[in-house]
Amino acid sequence: MDKILIVAVGGALGAIARYWLGGVINARWPMHFPLGTFLINLTGSFIIGFFLTFLEQHSPAHANWRLLVAVGFVGAYTTFSTFEFETLKLLETGQALIAALYVASSVLVGFLAVWLGVSLARKLFLPH
Repeated sequence: MDKILIVAVGGALGAIARYWLGGVINARWPMHFPLGTFLINLTGSFIIGFFLTFLEQHSPAHANWRLLVAVGFVGAYTTFSTFEFETLKLLETGQALIAALYVASSVLVGFLAVWLGVSLARKLFLPH
């Protein structure tokens, strides 16, 4: 039961962060491109890459940290299902070019964000 509570707390914090940040981004930069979801997915990719690499380097870290941050927080924070729905809506409204740009940039830049998170964590936490 403790593990479920840990995931729930992380999930609640991730969902709140997603809601707040998405609202701030979309209010400041309204556009047809779903920028809020895009940036949330990129930062979530970076966070999970950085955090899981950090945990790998510090094996004494308690397993509950993985549940709290990677499973709970990032699991609720990232928005893959929203990404898929927004892509479908772009296609349905005749915005195929924007949909293609959204999918390609999300995958490619998302991968880059994970790589940057892993690289930074390794640089900071691996012995030189």
